[in-house]
Amino acid sequence: MEGVVSVSRSRILKVHTTRSWDFMGLTLDESSEVTPLQLAYGDDIVVGLLDSGVWPESESFQEESCLGPIPSFWKGKCVKGEMFDPKKHCNRKLIGAQFYRKGFEEQFGKINPRTFDYNSPRDYVGHGTHTASTAVGSVVKNVSSFGFGQGTARGGAPRARLAVYKVCWNRELIARCLESDILAGFDNALHDGVHVISASFGGGPPLSPFFRSMTDISAFHAMQRGISVVFSAGNEGPFPSRVGNVAPWSISVAASTIDRTFPTKILLDKTISIMGEGFLNKKLKGKLAPSRNFFIGSCSGANQRKNATAEGMVVICFSNDPSMIGVAQVAVANIGGKGLIYALPVTYQIAETNLIPVVYVNFDQGTKLNQYIFYAPKPVVISPSKTSIGKSPAPSVAHFSSRGPNTISSDILKPDISAPGGSILAAWPPVTPPSPSSSDERSVEWNFLSGTSMSCPHVSGVVALIKSAHPDWSPAAIKSAIMTTAYNKDSTQDSILAGGSMKVADPFDIGAGHINPLKAMDPGLVYDMQANDYITYLCEIGYTKEQIKAIVLPGTHVSCSKEDNSQSVSNLNYPSISVSNLKSTVTIKRTVRNVGHKKTAVYFASFVSPHGVKVSIWPRILFFSCFWEERTYYVTLKPEKKSQGRYDFGEIVWTDGFHYVRSPLVVSVNNTAGHCDDTTLSYSI
Repeated sequence: MEGVVSVSRSRILKVHTTRSWDFMGLTLDESSEVTPLQLAYGDDIVVGLLDSGVWPESESFQEESCLGPIPSFWKGKCVKGEMFDPKKHCNRKLIGAQFYRKGFEEQFGKINPRTFDYNSPRDYVGHGTHTASTAVGSVVKNVSSFGFGQGTARGGAPRARLAVYKVCWNRELIARCLESDILAGFDNALHDGVHVISASFGGGPPLSPFFRSMTDISAFHAMQRGISVVFSAGNEGPFPSRVGNVAPWSISVAASTIDRTFPTKILLDKTISIMGEGFLNKKLKGKLAPSRNFFIGSCSGANQRKNATAEGMVVICFSNDPSMIGVAQVAVANIGGKGLIYALPVTYQIAETNLIPVVYVNFDQGTKLNQYIFYAPKPVVISPSKTSIGKSPAPSVAHFSSRGPNTISSDILKPDISAPGGSILAAWPPVTPPSPSSSDERSVEWNFLSGTSMSCPHVSGVVALIKSAHPDWSPAAIKSAIMTTAYNKDSTQDSILAGGSMKVADPFDIGAGHINPLKAMDPGLVYDMQANDYITYLCEIGYTKEQIKAIVLPGTHVSCSKEDNSQSVSNLNYPSISVSNLKSTVTIKRTVRNVGHKKTAVYFASFVSPHGVKVSIWPRILFFSCFWEERTYYVTLKPEKKSQGRYDFGEIVWTDGFHYVRSPLVVSVNNTAGHCDDTTLSYSI
């Protein structure tokens, strides 16, 4: 078919604030004579959000008086639909709103009132409203959810414009996104004139090759047009090799916690006092009973004992899987329980909005409570939760955040960066229950959600600010600025921890580190790349000319020479360096560009060697004599130990005394006798 690049079956993908921006250093200090960074940039930037739509009446999407006219370059539109009138609902803030349903309806049937969604850009699920508010929401004062997290809400770039592309639809209060609809949304976004695309969805392994992935193909097209694409890394942590959205031309975002907690005191029989985490807005009294009184095994309806009743009781349940909280709370509610204490492994405690009062504790705390009530239920008093800021070390990697290594190309580090994604407060449709339960009849305009779906729009907002300040920077340069300025220490100046474990976070957990928006605006040096660099990379991982043509924009020249195939994938000018199969000495090339404020600059190299690897850098000093000048350096890695299948980590830092340009160094030495060579893969299109 003329004009058709490739045809493939459409996959179903899943969608993966008040405090978070302050935590990242972007404060709105009205008493300052200097305009806050968030308000100084963004007016000329359009962020395209591919998600479940938008609730246009939310204060997050109302235009502020200081917002200028809609940019003249904008070609997008607002499309009329069910309960969505462009003349009424679009403005100088919300400048685009379209919807794409063909793929979803082919898979699940027609959208109608019984499907609980709107045949329009209007959001029912809430996911799209939440992510849009986080990325570019207007400044809204005095917001909270049930009194928690009270403060001033705004997106990362509150002056930026919003264009919504509804590609995800309600399926039992979960947003489901068909690749064919995503492709249509991407295509319109690229032609409409967006500068940034924020896409909080994806799938885990087995990952499709890039030429079979509509999202990766669309992101490549965006990159070729100078548009940054930000994806969520996925919510399949803490297990290794589960990270999604791993294409090197897009940004994959992990999730981390912030320094806001919601301590909730449990007092059992006036004897044992435990501090958990929850969202309780009033005191809860009852008798605490063990789950074994009502369930055989885990707390679920399928395991319920015959004629079990927990009227007036609080039930304590234990689980290794935080995602089962929905099943547990419904099961407890169905037997009349008035509350739930949910015990999880340590580092898994992140408060969520639940159907019934829930307090999260760790296994140690839960065991103390459970032993005390071993013979009989005992009276318990749970105090209202409080909002606490700055009292706990942060950030830490959220337990659910998907981890590397990258299963398509292990010499490209993924995720790239981490950003706030735990208990994030943002806008919400008032018609949609705050918890994912059809029996929840409460209504809120602001809601807490957790996931890499929440961390993704944080990075999208920062990308919008950087693009506004540096309009001539490429997507690769912007990603480099974000990655090389990231930090790896928490608020106590100790190493950031990896939730879901007791260990220090490594690059497979956190990528280059936690995002630092202020530093990213002025990184000093950047690692840049263009489409040809990625085409060379695709040649190196074994893709044919025809397969690469299925990825690039039509008309793009594609050539895979023998020289290309002899190069290492590690030589892609990425802001991190990964070598997944070091058997003997290798030398890797990197090129940096001076984007600092000084015409002349001198940068000095330092490094931390991965265990058992000798690192040499040449030259050790880089001299720049003009703006945008480029310099190349080489990193030689020599194995000095016998090892197999084990990763070690280090870093390379270039500094001029003010800027610190840091790159993670990830190496796996594989040189023991009997170690098998890598399998060579080939694909057919």
